[in-house]
Amino acid sequence: MDVDEDVAGEDAKSRVGIVGGTFDPPHVAHVALVAGARHQLELDELIVVPAGQPWQKVGSREISPAPVRLEMAEAAFGTIEGCHVSDREITRTGDSYTVDTLEELSAPDRSLVLVLGADAAAGLDSWHRPDDIARLATLAVFPRRGHENASPPERFGFERLQLPGLAVSSTDIRDRVRSGHPIDGLVPREVIAIIERETLYR
Repeated sequence: MDVDEDVAGEDAKSRVGIVGGTFDPPHVAHVALVAGARHQLELDELIVVPAGQPWQKVGSREISPAPVRLEMAEAAFGTIEGCHVSDREITRTGDSYTVDTLEELSAPDRSLVLVLGADAAAGLDSWHRPDDIARLATLAVFPRRGHENASPPERFGFERLQLPGLAVSSTDIRDRVRSGHPIDGLVPREVIAIIERETLYR
């Protein structure tokens, strides 16, 4: 096969983005990320994957039940065109490893793009089977507060996303709820309804 045929084969593949996270809770910066990534990366599809058991966070704080985080993610991202929320890490037993999800989603007609914050991308060598992550997907890296210029290890192919600088984090949201401050405008209304119904972060 010559070079032109190789390029044509890559062009024929669908570009599928993956955004993983705890989403505890999802907020407006997450929504802007998902919508912006699909547009900037020219993705045919973007899959949001809430972590079932996020092994790097277990023990560091109380994490909301996985089914509730899945429901919040569906409420936050379900109306974005070309995006859908997957429960694959929640229904999978044991710790949630990104490499397992990439292997499940990998196919000859797909080109996978893993969307990560700059801080997470810089620490990829500490992830489970990082060499396989590099083999299975390219990276799209978005800026995170305090890590704007951080980059993944050299063996990872990546591009940078340009996104609005929304200084919102799930930690901030949880702290505001715990302190009795409003989160209107920071979290989609449908997500706020779930937080109130489940009395999360109190």
